Order: sequence, then structure tokens, then C-alpha cells
Amino acid sequence: MRLVIARCSVDYVGRLDAHLPSARRLIMVKADGSVSIHADDRAYKPLNWMTPPCSMREEPVVDVDGEDTGAQLWIVENHKGEQLRITLEDVVSETEVELGPDPGLVKDGVEAHLQELLAEHIETLGRGYTLVRREYPTAIGPIDILARDESGATVAVEVKRRGGIDGVEQLTRYVDLLNRDDLLRPVRGVFAAQEIKPQARTLALDRGFECLVLDYDELRGIESDELRLF
Repeated sequence: MRLVIARCSVDYVGRLDAHLPSARRLIMVKADGSVSIHADDRAYKPLNWMTPPCSMREEPVVDVDGEDTGAQLWIVENHKGEQLRITLEDVVSETEVELGPDPGLVKDGVEAHLQELLAEHIETLGRGYTLVRREYPTAIGPIDILARDESGATVAVEVKRRGGIDGVEQLTRYVDLLNRDDLLRPVRGVFAAQEIKPQARTLALDRGFECLVLDYDELRGIESDELRLF
């Protein structure tokens, strides 16, 4: 992983152009090729990013006379031709560390079993639902369950034992990412948990997600065809 703290400006060139004016930011380049730009707020959500597969090249920035300005331009491009153009004006620090293989998130037994049971009885989500895959891989981590509803639309499901705001934020990142895929979008989100905290429910509904309360004992016995959707 390469971590660079620098004063930089960022331009996204693609379906919609976007510009981040000059400021100090953290630039994260991962071994999988992904690049993300972070500010010192917004928790873990980047200001802009490019997911793999993508390529990156670095070149000096020159003025109108062809003189080197001392700045660097990073051009990150994906297979669709979309670009992140990062202009580094002043590098404060740069670190490169080999993290090695990651064992992944180990869920507690109940949460892992909830995911397994829900995937096994996918129509708990609603009549006509079909399972695409458990632990559906993405560039930012696996989605607990990817399914399709009776109309064939894609549904991303995040499963928790106790559903808090962090879980809603996690689902938001997954849905935002999947909605960039022409083969999957439009993607809806479902936040499923044995208990959903009031603040998390409010945030989930505000973002257009459905909230599903899971009864662990009932799901193990699968006594009813559906659980409640709120």
C-alpha cells in the first residue's frame, strides 16, 4: 500500500466531470490498483476514487514554456476511459508498505449463521427472490448477499446481528459501487438484522434502503414464508 499526503487538486473526467480544488489530502494506492483520495473528515468515505482494473502513470507538470514546475500529475484510468487526474503540488510525506494477505473479516457465529440461513431461505426477503451469491466480491470487500427480486432487479443485502449506523454506511458504499456496473444497476439495498437501532433505521430509510428484522429462532425453523419489511 502506498500512502501519500500532499497538497493536490483532483479532476475526474468521465460521464460527469468533477473537480476538487487544491488542499492537503491523503492519497491511498492499494495493491489491487485502486486509488482513493481522502480528506481529514467524512470518516472513511473517500472524496473520489477509482476502482480496479485501472492503470496509473506519473508525469511532470510543465508550464507554457515547457519548464518543469516541480508538480506531478498522476493519471489514473479505467477500461472505460474514465480518468482521475491528480495534480500533486507539494508532497508532505510518502510511505509504501507491503501489507501481505489479509485473512478477511471474521464474523461472530450468530451473524455468520444469519447470513447463511437468509441465503438458504432467500424468499424471506420477498416472494420471487433468487440468490445470486453469498459474499459477493467487490473492490471494497464482499457483500453479504447479492440477490434478485421477482422483477429481476439486483438487491444488495447487508446482514448484522445488531444493526447500527456503521452497517448502513457499509451498505451505502456497496450500493454506490454496484450502481456503477451497467450489468447490475439499478441496485437496491436491504439492511437486515436481529435488532436495528432507531438512528440506523432512520438513516437507512432516508437512503432508500429497506429494513428487515430477522428472528433468529424463526429463521432457523423457517416457520413463515416472509419476515417483516419496514
